Amino acid sequence: MNVLVINAGSSSLKYQLMCPDTGDVSAKGLCERIGIDGRLTHKVPGRENVVSDIPMPTHAEAIQAVLNILVDPVSGVIKSTDEIDAVGHRVLHGGMAFTESCLIDDACIAAIEKCIPLGPLHNPANLMGIRACQAVMPNKPQVAVFDTAFHMTMPPKAYIYAIPYEYYEKDDVRRYGFHGTSHRYVSARALKMLGRENNPEGTKIICCHLGNGSSLSAVKDGKVVDTTMGLGPLAGVPMGTRCGDIDATILEYLMGRYGYDIKEMLNILNKKSGVLGISGVSSDFRDLEAAAEQGNARAQLALDKFMYEVKKDIGAYAAAMGGVDAIVFTAGVGENGPELREEVVSGLEYMGVKIDHEKNQTRGKEVDVAADDSKVRIFVIPTNEELMIAQDTAALAR
Repeated sequence: MNVLVINAGSSSLKYQLMCPDTGDVSAKGLCERIGIDGRLTHKVPGRENVVSDIPMPTHAEAIQAVLNILVDPVSGVIKSTDEIDAVGHRVLHGGMAFTESCLIDDACIAAIEKCIPLGPLHNPANLMGIRACQAVMPNKPQVAVFDTAFHMTMPPKAYIYAIPYEYYEKDDVRRYGFHGTSHRYVSARALKMLGRENNPEGTKIICCHLGNGSSLSAVKDGKVVDTTMGLGPLAGVPMGTRCGDIDATILEYLMGRYGYDIKEMLNILNKKSGVLGISGVSSDFRDLEAAAEQGNARAQLALDKFMYEVKKDIGAYAAAMGGVDAIVFTAGVGENGPELREEVVSGLEYMGVKIDHEKNQTRGKEVDVAADDSKVRIFVIPTNEELMIAQDTAALAR
């Protein structure tokens, strides 16, 4: 079975053609500068990348460009689009309407539209990708996979905010959490590594999705009981350019002092904050590490702040679950940052957490880096959100 996985942004569209049963990726790529001039980068394992400038006024032209290159006699990997069995779409915000993935129909699209106020930057783009695929491939089953769905098992005490309850009742204001597809994948892999994939009851796993966007989740009995992101993806630990948790009084203070409106303030918190804001150097952790090694104090402070907040949340989630069996590091920074992983877990020996320095010298591989006598396992697990989307799509399409 071939599933085309689509992740549509406002001016970009990522794609993968993959087999959900094996995880094999036939081709993947990126359409960018949609609405400007259009560029397609197409990658097939074992071949040179193909980069083409193609007019893409809308997402419909981008989808058509993807289909064209997939069946291209030279660059393609299939003979006909008939070989694509279904399409899976990443959708950021499912609100309270979606607790799992679903086949896309008119009712599903209407519900995603209702969630636009909750995900104003992402949901409209996700809908563009869906509608473009419907226009170009009207007879293919299409599935929506939601970033928020895996976190919908949180109990009320974890997801409610301490503001007037009417805003929850009338406006659905609550903690939702994001990166859910990644947390679902790595927590399932962690259960397998623990030998508990068929018996998750009693297990306690803390997943650390650390990258340009970062979030942690507490997974008890195979279900999320808490997560760091909130109504939107701005909350939690500091990120590449996002501030993470801050005192809301800061907004009032800065807006009053500098005359910012709310749009300008949110742009600062989303695009100019995080480790970039602290360091003044970069949002890329590799750049920060290089600058810190050269004596840049603010770059080191940004790294210290990030690792400190991750460590705090690990401790908080261990307390919330009454212990922890495994800590999982995933995503770009989590998978490829041995020094960061070691620093994050240092000081957690009182919880039975002990890392093996030599085992930890690994990047991008699924491995247990805990010391043999550690009471808590420390897993590095490369995430695979696309595989989760493909598997959900295949299950529903079948």
